[in-house]
Amino acid sequence: MRDDAIRIESLRKTYIGAKGQPEKQALKGIDLTIPRGSVFGLLGPNGAGKSTMINIMAGLVRKTSGRVTIWGFDQDTNPRQSRAAIGVMPQELNLDPFFTPRGALEVQAGLYGVPKQQRRSDEILEMVGLTDKAHAYARTLSGGMRRRLLLGKALVHHPHILVLDEPTAGVDIGLRQMLWENIRKLNQQGMTIILTTHYLEEAEEMCDEIAIIDQGEVVARDSTANLLGRLDAKSMVVHPASPVETLPQGAGITADLRDDGAVLLRYHGNTTSAEEVLAAVHAAGISIRDVKTAEADLEDVFLALTKSG
Repeated sequence: MRDDAIRIESLRKTYIGAKGQPEKQALKGIDLTIPRGSVFGLLGPNGAGKSTMINIMAGLVRKTSGRVTIWGFDQDTNPRQSRAAIGVMPQELNLDPFFTPRGALEVQAGLYGVPKQQRRSDEILEMVGLTDKAHAYARTLSGGMRRRLLLGKALVHHPHILVLDEPTAGVDIGLRQMLWENIRKLNQQGMTIILTTHYLEEAEEMCDEIAIIDQGEVVARDSTANLLGRLDAKSMVVHPASPVETLPQGAGITADLRDDGAVLLRYHGNTTSAEEVLAAVHAAGISIRDVKTAEADLEDVFLALTKSG
């Protein structure tokens, strides 16, 4: 049996409603294991329960019931050890504007009880590209620099697990690439990474395994490759040599005319071959100028499983 970085069993969280308002079940008995050394995606629509689960793991929210084990430490019996094993980079830019980046890292390390001789604030600042801003007030930093500082703060206590909550939301391409380079290095060094993101192409590229949460429940949990394999959906875009008068027809084939004049054909590869699709195109009297095919991506899987499409 593989070692688990995090083990969650029957986790429930119910928020008590205001006077006259009903209770809200944010988590409805979540069971989930996250293997050590993996890059694990935690996906779901807004309000699905992702942030609640992250905050429970970080010790910021009290669960209603269930069991959470982090790096082998039960959260109820060993709360300090379990919290020390995890670092969280939050989505919100919650920084004290009157601290410098170096000062913020030192304070954060102190809060975790890291002895001064074991602190590596300068090393972390260099890693996140803030060495030249080490002594500037946080209020003078750009949004991207503040997000880098949040990553640095999550790393000051040498955690085994790093949780990234929407780390690239609203950042430019350069910062996004820098963040992912650092994440890959940390993972190669053995750190377990948990990622939540709305950029599904990032999850598809970065994650070894993915869990999809919807309405407080895990609706899917598998390797990224297996999740993509759940949908055998394929598509073909045909650019005709002349305007289309009749759309192709055939068993298992749906055809739509796009605004640019191209024909979008959808089919399932296990029942319909690309040859049959092209035969339907020719039968409709369409002369092909160009053609492109595509497989289902993670967005298709996400929409199918959460029904948010």
